[in-house]
Amino acid sequence: MRVGIVGAGIVGVATAHALLDDGHVVDLIDREGIAAGTSAGNAGWIAHLDILPLASPKAWRHLPRWALDPLGPLAIRPSYLPALTPWLARFVSASRPSRIEASTQAIATLNGLALPAWRKRLQAVGLGHHLRERGLLSVWADAGGYRAAQPLFERQRGLGIAVETLDAADLRRLEPALGPRAVAGALYPTGCHVSDPLDFTRALAQAALDRGAELRRFEVVDVRAGGDKVTLRTSFDTLAEYDRIVVATGAWSKPLAASLGDSVPLDTERGYNVTLPSGRLGLTRPVMFEGEGFVTTPLDTGDRVGGSVEFAGLAAAPNFRRVDAILGRLRRFLPEADLSGGTRWMGFRPSTPDSLPVIGRAPRDPRIVYAFGHAHHGLTQAAATAELVAALLADRRPDIDLTPYSPERFAKRF
Repeated sequence: MRVGIVGAGIVGVATAHALLDDGHVVDLIDREGIAAGTSAGNAGWIAHLDILPLASPKAWRHLPRWALDPLGPLAIRPSYLPALTPWLARFVSASRPSRIEASTQAIATLNGLALPAWRKRLQAVGLGHHLRERGLLSVWADAGGYRAAQPLFERQRGLGIAVETLDAADLRRLEPALGPRAVAGALYPTGCHVSDPLDFTRALAQAALDRGAELRRFEVVDVRAGGDKVTLRTSFDTLAEYDRIVVATGAWSKPLAASLGDSVPLDTERGYNVTLPSGRLGLTRPVMFEGEGFVTTPLDTGDRVGGSVEFAGLAAAPNFRRVDAILGRLRRFLPEADLSGGTRWMGFRPSTPDSLPVIGRAPRDPRIVYAFGHAHHGLTQAAATAELVAALLADRRPDIDLTPYSPERFAKRF
């Protein structure tokens, strides 16, 4: 079969490999090319140990403080609030204890496939050297917040995720650059990151092209079901026909789903970062600064500092004062670091209210498969998502129950 994958970010590129494994003829379709969006500038974490949805007690505990700071870890631009209100209503609904538990289970299930899927894929195409298995570190400035995290540690351990709890002295032995503000931490020894998300995605894409995939650069305006083929209408008002289609275009997937009659509550969490010259931070592994809304990663290409959530849609200009705010918070943890200069970036995380991706067949045409909405877990879940998509297109039973990720879940009352 000839399969068109709409979107050449990390999810689309990983899916190309899974479909090539099954002998399909594969086109990667993207208006800007490989890794032109969020896959170019994310933190680079394979965060399979992260199991909580955004609508979790952890986030709600900090929301009152965050809401008072327009440059804080979570902000909504006032002009965007009317457009965001339906998404927010579903987010509040997803914050009910039963819904949080269901989302946590679904994230944990998908993330449980993540690292094995990446190891398998990278070994198969000779790209294992891009994986950095140095562990991940979470750091707290607040002893009360650290105590509140203990049930999460036990939940993670119950899922087979190794967690080592640390006091201030332990933290300093692991990462001497951390100042006295860091009072406690947790080390996840199996956590890992990639060399650089842009370099990694490009290398994986080149491996797919070497295996026979084709890159086609055009914008898809809508997807037309019915007939012998699935038809894509392009921005040039031309048509492209395929036996099967995968929609994996991240934050831009919503209008394509809508063209098929599917109303998916997808919005975008705008994330910001800055990449400093390597070694500036003095940290040897990725660090999550709990309650602060940002992380750091020692990429091969530089020390990346980023995070935060800003709801402002796809069209608003970046507000790079958010980067300044992140660096101000980081300064309190790394008092000796040189945080000057660097390259700033903003990207769009495609997010659903329940923090679960949309993985499943389009209800009106099973030849079309959705694979988008991974939010903070795009890189983490890409290889696992690719295997699930390939199973759907081959009519094989997927490794997990895909009901929690179905596009049809949004048709239910919330």
